[in-house]
Amino acid sequence: MLPRTIFSAFRPISRPTALRPVRSAAVPLPSIFHARFLSSETRAAIDKAVASAPVVLFMKGTPETPQCGFSRASIQILGLQGVDPRKFVAFNVLEDSELRQGVKEYSDWPTIPQLYLEKEFVGGCDILMSMHQNGELAKLLEGKGVLVAADQ
Repeated sequence: MLPRTIFSAFRPISRPTALRPVRSAAVPLPSIFHARFLSSETRAAIDKAVASAPVVLFMKGTPETPQCGFSRASIQILGLQGVDPRKFVAFNVLEDSELRQGVKEYSDWPTIPQLYLEKEFVGGCDILMSMHQNGELAKLLEGKGVLVAADQ
């Protein structure tokens, strides 16, 4: 895992109370509204994190000790697929609240975990599960060359 210092430069985002959206669980916020609050510093740090390895997972906890069932399932799927640990990095969003919110705005995806493959957002746990079950994930990972070589 990369050091936490990538995100240590984050500063709290101030949001005036009058501009805070009232959010209903049934009505997601439009992405244009989310993008307004993602600071350039946060965006740059997430850009750097996403580019740090071919396979990047933003999760709750660590691969060794996931802190939610969805993060655990995502790690298990990547393990079952045979993702090369040398081509994989995970970021614990529970260590930094700005990262936790920022990554949601960055991808325009409301949940964590989130998987990136070669800087491209793939999806959350539900997408990974579906792709794993129908074989799409195996093809995608093999095509990107991020699996452990058969001779190892």
